[in-house]
Amino acid sequence: MTEKSYATNVWTILGISVVLMLFIFLLVGHHYGIPDRVRMDRAVLLGSGSNVAERIKPVAEVNVASAETQRAPAKNAAAAPPRSRDGQQIYQTTCVACHDAGIAGAPKLGDKSQWAKHIAKGLDTLYASAVNGVQGSAGAMRPKGGNPALSAAEVRAAVDYMVARSK
Repeated sequence: MTEKSYATNVWTILGISVVLMLFIFLLVGHHYGIPDRVRMDRAVLLGSGSNVAERIKPVAEVNVASAETQRAPAKNAAAAPPRSRDGQQIYQTTCVACHDAGIAGAPKLGDKSQWAKHIAKGLDTLYASAVNGVQGSAGAMRPKGGNPALSAAEVRAAVDYMVARSK
């Protein structure tokens, strides 16, 4: 190794060492007072008399209840009977999806020839098929027309409406 390359290597190593020591010195110096700063910040937060609940509470609240509702005592919603809908309303909200277009073999509302074979089986059979559902080669129907929220009486009312419109 030549004397010139040896000197270059020594200066390179010395330069890297100085830069590394400077970096470590700055890093340690920067982090030296962190615990004291954290303690001071915490003291400012806790010393102001505020607690966590006050600091994180929502800015505003929305109350959509009317003044009369607030004055009147709350009534038990379960005690009130559900509002009964007639067959036409049930048909328009649930049954129309299949029985208006004849989807999955559903007889179309008002089509006397399609409904005649179903009506011939009797209303009790139609009610049972509508409440429990049907799976057959001619088509399929989900129980309660796919609306489990319907009562059996509402399903029967819808069947009565469709039969009356299809005779």
